[in-house]
Amino acid sequence: MAESKHIVFITCCTDDWGGSEELWAQSAPLLLKLGYRVSVYKRQFNFSHPEVVKIRDKGVSLVNFKPKLNGLPGKIWKRVQNYLSGNKNPIHYNNEYTGALGSLLRKDKPDLVLINQAINFDGLGYAYQCLLQQIPYAIISHKAVDFFWPDNPERPYMIQAWKKSVQCFFVSAHNQRITEEQFGLRFTNAAIVWNPVKFRRSIIPFPESKTSYKFACIGRFFIIDKGQDILLRILSREPWKSRPVEISFIGGGPDELALKEMAALLNVENVSFQTYQSDIIKCWETHHALILPSRSEGMPLVTIEAMAIGRPVIVTPAGGHAEIVHEGVTGFIGEANENNFASAMEKAWNERHNWNIMGKSAHTHITQHVPESPEALFAHAVSKLIQ
Repeated sequence: MAESKHIVFITCCTDDWGGSEELWAQSAPLLLKLGYRVSVYKRQFNFSHPEVVKIRDKGVSLVNFKPKLNGLPGKIWKRVQNYLSGNKNPIHYNNEYTGALGSLLRKDKPDLVLINQAINFDGLGYAYQCLLQQIPYAIISHKAVDFFWPDNPERPYMIQAWKKSVQCFFVSAHNQRITEEQFGLRFTNAAIVWNPVKFRRSIIPFPESKTSYKFACIGRFFIIDKGQDILLRILSREPWKSRPVEISFIGGGPDELALKEMAALLNVENVSFQTYQSDIIKCWETHHALILPSRSEGMPLVTIEAMAIGRPVIVTPAGGHAEIVHEGVTGFIGEANENNFASAMEKAWNERHNWNIMGKSAHTHITQHVPESPEALFAHAVSKLIQ
């Protein structure tokens, strides 16, 4: 009997877990059931994280690729490489991490590699390693940012990595467009993929609003991406300062203290900070709408989840929001700046008595347009690629 083909995911997420991990995590066990061997490479797994434990228990092989040279020896090695290149060529595709990955690829000899990028170029050095070893690979991008471009010296090898990929997956047409503009090319092998929605898409009854309206701002406390500072500035001004509204910032991350101190400085009292809970349904039993002043996104799961259970959304056009939110019907869209986003909030406030109806329209739209099992569709696409 022929040996089963080996599929490797390389995840670029630097945190223990993140939204960009969901697609490979849920599709990998399905690929195992189809008879493939599946491994996931990462710089450093936290093997005690519950999601990592869950994946490992399903039989997926999880492998850390660590550089052989750490600390000062590693820094010296990088300086030597940079000197030998005459500072003319980028060494990001030939550093200690890509070197460690290259050794692992030579040892395992996978049949197909899928580079799971958190942004649209943080894994191209890994893709280039596959290209050098003539290993077929595909690229998945979970975010693209119009104000964050690749360094100019790195563009030539990155463009080669894009062009030689057997498939380029994006989570939104918005992210594909930005990537094409940043690299000056049009993809002929691109496909849009959906990330899995975590819970069943059934409407949660709309909460009463006798005393106040509650907004949920769900996401990582990371200001440069999520833009919570924009919302705090708006809330510090009239008329929002006097309105019966409450904002729940739900999540965690490096900017939690900064946001709390900013709220205190601006004397914003109608906000609370809560840890993200896996049972997010309980949140929506008491909150009326989602509000996301994001500066950058891919295709936000929290937006799909909120709409799926019947809540209107107030968001920016970051990522794929404009592809799923119908202005004035399922939600409201404003640019990621104080004046424009405040205008979107004002439109939403004036329509607050219709939020229940808008939430039902949002639910209908999501159930009609977002597939129920994106991970199964993606596993099927990967299986076609390897064949």
